[in-house]
Amino acid sequence: MKRFAALFNAIDQSTKTTVKVAALTDYFREAPEQDRIWTIAIFSGRRPKRAVNTTRLREWGAEVAGIPLWLFEEAYPIVGDLAETIALVLLPPKTDSDHGLTYWINALRDLAQVEEPERKAFVLEAWASLDPTQRFLFNKLLTGGFRIGVSQKLMTRALARATGKEEPEMAHRLMGDWDPAATTWAQLIEEDDPAANASRPYPFYLAYAVEGEPESLGNPEDWQAEWKWDGIRGQLIVRDGAHYVWSRGEELMTDRFPELARARDFIPDGTVLDGELLAWGDGTPQNFNALQKRIGRKTVPKKLLTEAPVILYAYDLLEWQGEDMRQTPLSERRATLKNLCKTLPADAPVKLSPTVPFDSWQSLADTRATARDAQAEGLMLKRKASPYLTGRKKGDWWKWKLDPLTIDAVMIYAQSGHGRRANLFTDFTFAVWKGNDLVPFTKAYSGLTDEEFRKITAWVKKNTQKRFGPVRQVTPHHVFEIAFEGIQASTRHKSGVALRFPRMSRWRHDKPVQEANSLDDLNEMLEIYG
Repeated sequence: MKRFAALFNAIDQSTKTTVKVAALTDYFREAPEQDRIWTIAIFSGRRPKRAVNTTRLREWGAEVAGIPLWLFEEAYPIVGDLAETIALVLLPPKTDSDHGLTYWINALRDLAQVEEPERKAFVLEAWASLDPTQRFLFNKLLTGGFRIGVSQKLMTRALARATGKEEPEMAHRLMGDWDPAATTWAQLIEEDDPAANASRPYPFYLAYAVEGEPESLGNPEDWQAEWKWDGIRGQLIVRDGAHYVWSRGEELMTDRFPELARARDFIPDGTVLDGELLAWGDGTPQNFNALQKRIGRKTVPKKLLTEAPVILYAYDLLEWQGEDMRQTPLSERRATLKNLCKTLPADAPVKLSPTVPFDSWQSLADTRATARDAQAEGLMLKRKASPYLTGRKKGDWWKWKLDPLTIDAVMIYAQSGHGRRANLFTDFTFAVWKGNDLVPFTKAYSGLTDEEFRKITAWVKKNTQKRFGPVRQVTPHHVFEIAFEGIQASTRHKSGVALRFPRMSRWRHDKPVQEANSLDDLNEMLEIYG
């Protein structure tokens, strides 16, 4: 754990990419192999499951620190992180532990199987043998909430330097459904594993938002335009007589979309398609609300399969006849994909996502304005000569989204943030008018500057009406412009509506609370865009 703690400190205490990559590279060269595997797993989101609930940890932390539980609870929201709070209140360790990262993870995995007294004894003994940084990391692993400021890109770069392999190869090897408890360093990094390769997706190519106007991209003839669909980005893999469906978040979703099993009947082995998983009806894509019924379900009932069937709207071909096509120009990949889709039956759950024809940037701008009518978020612009790269790269792929929908709302509740913003009120509940009453309809926590958060925090402290645990009810006074990507009907919300990706786009100092929007305004937007 000492080596892992040193790595964490090196990453956490620097904002420089070069420093982080150097620390990771040294770690991947020198740490025990299984510790390296678990470090890759943790940094890429494959965290051990929670072994102890947070209520017990708070109680044990207060007990060991010798402070009343109420005092611990008061400190917790100020620090903003339970693992850090416990690490800070405990006395210095009584002993010194030489156990490595793998030992602690294996111990935590076994901890879930024992009774609470034994579980408590183990946790207290661990706290007594770890220094504050190690305790913090142990607590993060214990709660299953480990996050650190290392992107997949930085990790693959460090692995490439440590092993002498190419970055794209490293990125590809880290994709897929590998188990850190059952995988060796050799299997993951060095050897060619045909069994793992069969299900392994490719790293997704991600686009940046268009900066300014698209005229800066040059000759429109060099570019291909597509709708930016409002679904789930995914890859459909057909290899070795089986199929796999992966989300952009590296989640295996094959069982959630059983209709795609038919792909094996007409898509040749050795094919990988990149596209959008969309609800489909009446021969056209449906809006995200229809797809949302399917999200989060491990199994899908027949009724829902009928009401919200899903297709893959394919827009790129990453592998064909077992060959990696990513370095082939987009225009050639697209031509092969188009020929493949011509052979598919009309009722196939895979369809070709059409390109959007245009002869000038102005005509494309006019088409973009109709995106919501096409159930799209805007347009994708891709250079016809572009390869399929790894991760987010500038130059060849751009997203040109519609401006968000907006509504002016009144802040009525405030709650403290977490981490570096634990001392600020950053999480707010907003309401609109229904007659003479304010009806809450959404929450938002992003969009303001640090200075604006500090100002609203000072105001909240002086204008709190009631407290509900960490939540404060405030005097209705401030109006904020709330931006969002979509709106849908919701039986779970008092207002009857739910917003997609709400955030604060402006603090409306110029608008009195009486001029905020109404629930009727929201319902009118629901009729148009829902």
